[in-house]
Amino acid sequence: MGIVVAKLGSSIVADENGLLRADVLKSVCEDVASIRAGGDEVVLVSSGAIARGVAELGLGSRPTALDELQAASAIGQAKLFTEWNAALGACDIRAAQVLLTLHDIEERASNVSVGATLRKLLAWHVVPVINENDTTTTEEITFGDNDVLAAQVAILLGARLLVLLTDADGLHEADPRVQPDAALVTDVRDFAELEGFDIAQHANELGSGGMRSKVVSAEMATAAGIETVVAPGRTASSLRIAAAGERIGTRFHAGKGGHGSFKAWLRFAKTAAGSVVVDEGAAKALEAGGTSLLPVGVRSVEGDFAAGEAVDVLCGDRAIGKGLASYSAADLRIVMGLQTPEVLGLLPGAPGEAIHRDRFVLA
Repeated sequence: MGIVVAKLGSSIVADENGLLRADVLKSVCEDVASIRAGGDEVVLVSSGAIARGVAELGLGSRPTALDELQAASAIGQAKLFTEWNAALGACDIRAAQVLLTLHDIEERASNVSVGATLRKLLAWHVVPVINENDTTTTEEITFGDNDVLAAQVAILLGARLLVLLTDADGLHEADPRVQPDAALVTDVRDFAELEGFDIAQHANELGSGGMRSKVVSAEMATAAGIETVVAPGRTASSLRIAAAGERIGTRFHAGKGGHGSFKAWLRFAKTAAGSVVVDEGAAKALEAGGTSLLPVGVRSVEGDFAAGEAVDVLCGDRAIGKGLASYSAADLRIVMGLQTPEVLGLLPGAPGEAIHRDRFVLA
């Protein structure tokens, strides 16, 4: 029928001492078995490696130095997967450990390879248990938290549903830790509705996420056509309930989506190396669809990108889309605003398009 991607944060997987919650893992695995019996395949994205490593080392709190975080993750990841493997095995489910970096998702060739591997595991009825490969990431090259990773995996696989299991009942109109009577938001169809809400960034000290990162991830997934639910991770059967479409937590309703795999990757996974500002005529033509961006429509260039890198396309303060540049930033500055004959006079053999329509996606 489809694919359900479920993400569990550190505060759900591990207790305040960094020890894994066996009851939560058991409950989630039972939900996974139920969902699979209904015809869907399931992918788990699990935080908790650093928390588990901190507990194993007997540290008093989560480290802050990058090398200590990476070392704690290296120790904790083995423990984390071992316990997931045992819990899934108790439900007669095979598991596979998959560790990903931002590079794996952002670069097209590795993105395709990751997708093929995950789809093969699912075809074999194996549940991938995914985490970020903290040991090889840097402060500059990271997903930031596993909410974003889960959204990226859901988009990559074309999942029907993303479930973000958290330590709250869902999204509230204010931080319930500060305002206990804050109302639960049960449905979100337009993210503009959330602008007046106080959405907390606070995370458990053993984790790195927060409700704001879940809203950002939900916006990303729903824009790709994937319904998203933020649900209480310690409530029994919450994953099964969310997957069944029953009321629990906050449900973010999907947009139209409809991108092919390349344009979904370009829009949601590929980081822009710079930007180009276009005139109103070029912006309208791009928004109408089916048109390439020509050098004559470019008004300014920001950044120092190479040909083939992704750039944001702007018109004033308005985001138009993202595309792969046919020119380097230096060459595009030379030919911007020029008609094709003038471009060829300056750069013989230059591409006709600054960004080809097949390598462009609307925002």
